Amino acid sequence: MAHIELPAGLPGIRGPLAFSPATTRPIRDLTQILLHDPNTLSPGERELIAAYVSARNECVYCDSSHSATAACHLGNDESLVAQVKRDPDGAPISDKMKALLAIAGKVQRSGRDVTTADVDRARRHGATDKEIHDTVLIAALFCMFNRYVDGLATFTPKNPDFYRESGANIVAHGYADPAWPRPTHTLDGEVPAPAKR
Repeated sequence: MAHIELPAGLPGIRGPLAFSPATTRPIRDLTQILLHDPNTLSPGERELIAAYVSARNECVYCDSSHSATAACHLGNDESLVAQVKRDPDGAPISDKMKALLAIAGKVQRSGRDVTTADVDRARRHGATDKEIHDTVLIAALFCMFNRYVDGLATFTPKNPDFYRESGANIVAHGYADPAWPRPTHTLDGEVPAPAKR
């Protein structure tokens, strides 16, 4: 049950975004820039960073949502996304992505945990300063998003198809689409608990 009265039927971050339109636009715009707009890191790679951080923060909604979106970008390869979250160094991804995920994991714990050696490793594997910057910012942003979603105890659908459909919609339209965060799909019978009064 959500801690505040959020709009009915809007799971995860969608409820708080609809509740506070003044903060929705900057959140949506920054998410669009970091995860969807053109970048030397692919949208799938950037969504992997978001999913990895969200999994480490145990935010079920953000983990499920961005894992599904990453998988959709990566040829619907859900097993790759699961492997990256479980063991990025053993996953079949580039050495550059392994180094960037190591940085993201340290940001998730504390920004002060990132070392010069971590950055040097990423550079040795071809990461640019912009890619390092964006990795740190994505990781920091998702720590905020995870706490935003969980701190308000928002509704988290259990049906994985909800996240797959949402991910496909994001891949097709991005985060700047005015329809986001309005859902374009059903919750398949799942009903969020009424908010506390």
